[in-house]
Amino acid sequence: MRRRPPAALAMAAATAALSAAVLTACGPTGNAADGKPSAPATATGTPSTSAPAAPSGDPTAAATTTPAATPATTKPAAPPTTRPPAEPVVMASGTTSAQVRELQARLGQLHLFSRTPTGYYGTVTVHAVTDFQERHGLRESGTVTSTTWTRLRSLTRPPTHREMYPPVAPKPVAKLDPRCMTGHAMCISKTTRTLSWVVDGKVQATMDVRFGSQYTPTREGLFHVTFKSRDHVSTLYHTAMPYAMFFSGGEAVHYSADFAARGYAGASHGCVNVRDRAAIARLFDEVKVGDKVVVYW
Repeated sequence: MRRRPPAALAMAAATAALSAAVLTACGPTGNAADGKPSAPATATGTPSTSAPAAPSGDPTAAATTTPAATPATTKPAAPPTTRPPAEPVVMASGTTSAQVRELQARLGQLHLFSRTPTGYYGTVTVHAVTDFQERHGLRESGTVTSTTWTRLRSLTRPPTHREMYPPVAPKPVAKLDPRCMTGHAMCISKTTRTLSWVVDGKVQATMDVRFGSQYTPTREGLFHVTFKSRDHVSTLYHTAMPYAMFFSGGEAVHYSADFAARGYAGASHGCVNVRDRAAIARLFDEVKVGDKVVVYW
């Protein structure tokens, strides 16, 4: 084997030492084997030590003083807010009165209520009042407060009696069922949705009626009035049934404020609803227990 000269061996040793130093510098930075930060090396490779504290006379060694904490300022308590008193309510949903008829007629003058005044404050009236309040910058509650009523009256004139109680156009008489042609009978046609009060084959009065839904249909057939109740309230649904004339179990002919307000958009629970309160009030006085009730198509 050929031997390398001493100069080449010295060069190889120096290269190996330099390589070892480079590899050592590629390790984790700032961490010793125990996880504590390593002391920075001096130019000689020896870890540096902390410099001794400066003498007390050195101005740079003066202790830094921490300013005293500023006491928190307490804000004065806000004065209690007082709500303005609630406005008096003049009319509200669910009421029935002549004043409601006036309300509906006045709203009709402004083209906000397009139906015949009924005197019942239902959903249609609530929407009309809300529209009026929105147009005039009032709180949109759907309830007539003193402010709303004053504003409405200032923009409209007192309605006439005819505007509040317009005549009802006569309904065409349905083809009478043969069972209605004798005696006293409430002849009720599901085809024309009318009730005709028939005495000895002659029609005395006719009025609009509404029936039960497909889930609670009004029964058809020949019945008789079993009992009457002028101010009846349903024990099952807890709703008013004025001028009720029962003819088949819990089914009755009676006035319906909901029918007066919503028309045929709703339905009964099987009863025959009448929406003309004055007409059924007169009928109630004429019908006797035992009179016929005929429900047919």
